[in-house]
Amino acid sequence: MNILAIGCHPDDLEIGCYGTLAKYVRQGHDVAVCHVANGNLGHVVIMPDELRDMRFKEAERAAKVIGATHYSIDIDDLYVTPENDELIRRLAAVVREVQPDVVITHYERDYMNDHMNTYYAAFRATFAASCGHFDLTATTPAAPVCPMYHMDTLTGADFLPTEYVDITDTIELKMEALNCHESQLKWMLEHDNIDFADMVRTCSRVRGYQCGVKYAEGFRLSRNYLRMVPKRLLP
Repeated sequence: MNILAIGCHPDDLEIGCYGTLAKYVRQGHDVAVCHVANGNLGHVVIMPDELRDMRFKEAERAAKVIGATHYSIDIDDLYVTPENDELIRRLAAVVREVQPDVVITHYERDYMNDHMNTYYAAFRATFAASCGHFDLTATTPAAPVCPMYHMDTLTGADFLPTEYVDITDTIELKMEALNCHESQLKWMLEHDNIDFADMVRTCSRVRGYQCGVKYAEGFRLSRNYLRMVPKRLLP
Protein backbone atom coordinates (compact mmCIF):
# COMPACT_ATOMS: atom_id res chain seq x y z
CA MET A 1 0.00 0.00 0.00
CA ASN A 2 0.89 3.66 -0.31
CA ILE A 3 0.56 5.55 2.97
CA LEU A 4 0.40 9.36 3.21
CA ALA A 5 0.57 11.09 6.59
CA ILE A 6 -0.33 14.79 6.56
CA GLY A 7 0.70 16.73 9.65
CA CYS A 8 0.63 20.39 10.47
CA HIS A 9 4.10 21.25 11.80
CA PRO A 10 7.42 19.46 11.48
CA ASP A 11 7.29 17.04 14.48
CA ASP A 12 3.49 16.59 14.68
CA LEU A 13 3.54 13.29 12.81
CA GLU A 14 6.51 12.10 14.84
CA ILE A 15 4.44 12.69 17.97
CA GLY A 16 1.19 11.20 16.73
CA CYS A 17 1.92 8.36 14.34
CA TYR A 18 5.61 7.72 13.57
CA GLY A 19 5.56 4.40 15.41
CA THR A 20 2.77 3.27 13.10
CA LEU A 21 4.47 4.69 10.01
CA ALA A 22 7.70 2.88 10.91
CA LYS A 23 5.68 -0.31 11.24
CA TYR A 24 4.18 0.21 7.78
CA VAL A 25 7.69 0.62 6.34
CA ARG A 26 8.87 -2.57 8.02
CA GLN A 27 5.95 -4.41 6.46
CA GLY A 28 7.06 -3.29 3.00
CA HIS A 29 4.60 -0.46 2.38
CA ASP A 30 5.60 2.89 0.83
CA VAL A 31 5.24 5.76 3.31
CA ALA A 32 5.23 9.49 2.59
CA VAL A 33 5.04 12.25 5.19
CA CYS A 34 4.00 15.83 4.51
CA HIS A 35 3.93 18.82 6.84
CA VAL A 36 1.73 21.75 5.86
CA ALA A 37 3.04 24.52 8.12
CA ASN A 38 6.75 25.29 8.16
CA GLY A 39 7.01 25.83 11.93
CA ASN A 40 8.54 29.30 11.57
CA LEU A 41 6.94 30.62 14.78
CA GLY A 42 7.94 27.72 17.02
CA HIS A 43 10.55 29.62 19.04
CA VAL A 44 10.82 32.81 21.04
CA VAL A 45 14.47 33.54 20.18
CA ILE A 46 15.26 32.04 16.77
CA MET A 47 13.85 34.25 14.01
CA PRO A 48 11.20 32.82 11.64
CA ASP A 49 13.27 32.48 8.43
CA GLU A 50 16.14 30.75 10.22
CA LEU A 51 13.77 28.52 12.16
CA ARG A 52 11.86 27.56 9.00
CA ASP A 53 15.07 26.23 7.45
CA MET A 54 16.07 24.44 10.65
CA ARG A 55 12.75 22.71 11.05
CA PHE A 56 12.64 21.57 7.43
CA LYS A 57 16.03 19.90 7.88
CA GLU A 58 14.90 18.33 11.16
CA ALA A 59 11.83 16.88 9.43
CA GLU A 60 14.00 15.57 6.60
CA ARG A 61 16.25 13.75 9.06
CA ALA A 62 13.26 12.35 10.95
CA ALA A 63 11.71 10.95 7.76
CA LYS A 64 14.98 9.23 6.88
CA VAL A 65 15.02 7.53 10.30
CA ILE A 66 11.95 5.48 9.36
CA GLY A 67 12.55 5.34 5.60
CA ALA A 68 9.74 7.69 4.53
CA THR A 69 9.58 10.19 1.67
CA HIS A 70 9.26 13.76 2.90
CA TYR A 71 7.16 16.63 1.48
CA SER A 72 6.55 20.18 2.70
CA ILE A 73 3.76 22.58 1.70
CA ASP A 74 5.61 25.47 3.41
CA ILE A 75 2.76 27.58 4.81
CA ASP A 76 3.71 30.00 7.60
CA ASP A 77 2.48 29.17 11.09
CA LEU A 78 -1.00 30.50 11.97
CA TYR A 79 -1.90 30.82 8.26
CA VAL A 80 -3.08 27.27 7.64
CA THR A 81 -6.64 27.35 6.32
CA PRO A 82 -8.63 25.03 4.03
CA GLU A 83 -9.87 28.15 2.21
CA ASN A 84 -6.34 28.77 0.90
CA ASP A 85 -6.69 27.53 -2.69
CA GLU A 86 -2.96 27.50 -3.33
CA LEU A 87 -2.39 25.37 -0.25
CA ILE A 88 -5.02 22.92 -1.49
CA ARG A 89 -3.53 22.84 -4.99
CA ARG A 90 -0.07 22.04 -3.65
CA LEU A 91 -1.36 19.48 -1.18
CA ALA A 92 -3.52 17.83 -3.84
CA ALA A 93 -0.39 17.58 -6.02
CA VAL A 94 1.30 15.59 -3.24
CA VAL A 95 -1.76 13.35 -2.99
CA ARG A 96 -1.70 12.70 -6.74
CA GLU A 97 2.00 11.93 -6.66
CA VAL A 98 1.72 9.52 -3.71
CA GLN A 99 -1.58 7.89 -4.80
CA PRO A 100 -2.37 6.90 -1.20
CA ASP A 101 -4.41 3.91 -0.14
CA VAL A 102 -4.58 5.39 3.38
CA VAL A 103 -4.22 8.94 4.72
CA ILE A 104 -3.42 9.76 8.36
CA THR A 105 -3.91 13.29 9.65
CA HIS A 106 -5.00 15.38 12.64
CA TYR A 107 -8.24 15.13 14.59
CA GLU A 108 -10.80 17.88 14.07
CA ARG A 109 -10.69 18.86 17.76
CA ASP A 110 -6.96 19.09 18.28
CA TYR A 111 -5.53 21.78 20.52
CA MET A 112 -4.90 24.63 18.06
CA ASN A 113 -6.36 26.02 14.87
CA ASP A 114 -3.49 25.09 12.54
CA HIS A 115 -3.90 21.43 13.52
CA MET A 116 -7.66 21.48 13.05
CA ASN A 117 -7.37 23.30 9.74
CA THR A 118 -4.76 20.81 8.52
CA TYR A 119 -7.38 18.09 8.86
CA TYR A 120 -9.92 20.11 6.87
CA ALA A 121 -7.27 20.97 4.27
CA ALA A 122 -6.34 17.29 3.98
CA PHE A 123 -10.00 16.38 3.60
CA ARG A 124 -10.50 18.98 0.86
CA ALA A 125 -7.22 18.19 -0.93
CA THR A 126 -7.74 14.44 -0.99
CA PHE A 127 -11.16 14.95 -2.58
CA ALA A 128 -9.84 17.60 -4.96
CA ALA A 129 -7.09 15.22 -6.06
CA SER A 130 -9.76 12.78 -7.21
CA CYS A 131 -11.23 15.35 -9.62
CA GLY A 132 -9.46 15.09 -12.96
CA HIS A 133 -10.12 18.72 -13.92
CA PHE A 134 -9.34 20.31 -10.55
CA ASP A 135 -5.86 21.37 -11.65
CA LEU A 136 -5.44 21.43 -15.42
CA THR A 137 -1.69 22.01 -15.03
CA ALA A 138 -1.21 18.72 -13.16
CA THR A 139 1.05 16.14 -14.75
CA THR A 140 0.04 13.28 -12.45
CA PRO A 141 -3.22 11.28 -12.61
CA ALA A 142 -6.17 11.80 -10.32
CA ALA A 143 -6.05 9.83 -7.05
CA PRO A 144 -9.13 7.95 -5.79
CA VAL A 145 -10.70 9.13 -2.53
CA CYS A 146 -9.26 6.88 0.15
CA PRO A 147 -9.83 6.03 3.83
CA MET A 148 -8.61 8.61 6.32
CA TYR A 149 -7.55 8.08 9.92
CA HIS A 150 -7.27 10.72 12.64
CA MET A 151 -4.16 10.39 14.78
CA ASP A 152 -4.09 11.15 18.48
CA THR A 153 -4.21 14.69 19.86
CA LEU A 154 -1.37 16.12 21.91
CA THR A 155 -1.43 14.27 25.26
CA GLY A 156 -4.59 12.50 24.08
CA ALA A 157 -6.84 15.37 25.17
CA ASP A 158 -10.48 14.86 24.06
CA PHE A 159 -9.54 11.85 21.92
CA LEU A 160 -10.94 8.35 22.40
CA PRO A 161 -9.27 5.90 19.99
CA THR A 162 -11.40 3.38 18.15
CA GLU A 163 -8.33 1.51 16.85
CA TYR A 164 -4.86 0.93 18.25
CA VAL A 165 -1.52 0.00 16.72
CA ASP A 166 1.03 -1.88 18.82
CA ILE A 167 4.28 0.10 18.38
CA THR A 168 6.30 -1.75 21.00
CA ASP A 169 8.75 -2.85 18.31
CA THR A 170 9.04 0.64 16.76
CA ILE A 171 8.89 2.93 19.81
CA GLU A 172 12.65 3.53 19.71
CA LEU A 173 12.48 4.52 16.03
CA LYS A 174 9.64 6.88 16.90
CA MET A 175 11.75 8.45 19.64
CA GLU A 176 14.84 8.64 17.43
CA ALA A 177 12.79 10.49 14.80
CA LEU A 178 11.32 12.83 17.42
CA ASN A 179 14.78 13.59 18.79
CA CYS A 180 15.75 14.93 15.35
CA HIS A 181 13.64 17.99 16.25
CA GLU A 182 16.29 19.49 18.49
CA SER A 183 14.99 23.06 18.13
CA GLN A 184 11.63 22.07 19.60
CA LEU A 185 12.74 19.68 22.33
CA LYS A 186 15.27 22.20 23.66
CA TRP A 187 12.81 25.10 23.42
CA MET A 188 10.03 23.20 25.20
CA LEU A 189 12.39 22.28 28.02
CA GLU A 190 13.78 25.81 28.42
CA HIS A 191 10.60 27.80 27.71
CA ASP A 192 7.85 25.58 29.17
CA ASN A 193 9.83 23.27 31.46
CA ILE A 194 8.42 20.26 29.57
CA ASP A 195 10.49 17.18 28.77
CA PHE A 196 8.72 16.64 25.47
CA ALA A 197 10.37 13.34 24.60
CA ASP A 198 9.36 11.93 27.98
CA MET A 199 5.80 13.19 27.47
CA VAL A 200 5.50 11.50 24.07
CA ARG A 201 6.88 8.20 25.36
CA THR A 202 4.53 8.37 28.36
CA CYS A 203 1.49 8.98 26.15
CA SER A 204 2.45 5.98 24.02
CA ARG A 205 2.71 3.96 27.22
CA VAL A 206 -0.77 5.04 28.30
CA ARG A 207 -2.26 4.03 24.95
CA GLY A 208 -0.43 0.74 25.37
CA TYR A 209 -2.05 0.17 28.75
CA GLN A 210 -5.44 0.76 27.16
CA CYS A 211 -5.02 -2.03 24.61
CA GLY A 212 -2.83 -4.48 26.52
CA VAL A 213 0.62 -3.88 25.02
CA LYS A 214 3.70 -1.95 26.17
CA TYR A 215 3.44 0.95 23.71
CA ALA A 216 0.69 1.92 21.26
CA GLU A 217 -0.72 4.72 19.13
CA GLY A 218 -4.43 5.43 18.92
CA PHE A 219 -6.53 6.35 15.87
CA ARG A 220 -10.08 7.11 14.78
CA LEU A 221 -11.40 6.29 11.30
CA SER A 222 -13.14 9.07 9.39
CA ARG A 223 -16.78 8.02 9.04
CA ASN A 224 -17.52 10.12 5.98
CA TYR A 225 -18.88 8.63 2.77
CA LEU A 226 -16.19 7.01 0.61
CA ARG A 227 -13.72 6.96 3.51
CA MET A 228 -14.55 3.48 4.86
CA VAL A 229 -13.67 -0.03 3.68
CA PRO A 230 -14.60 -3.43 5.18
CA LYS A 231 -11.09 -4.39 6.28
CA ARG A 232 -8.37 -3.23 8.65
CA LEU A 233 -5.82 -0.96 7.03
CA LEU A 234 -3.69 -0.06 10.05
CA PRO A 235 -0.70 -2.37 10.64
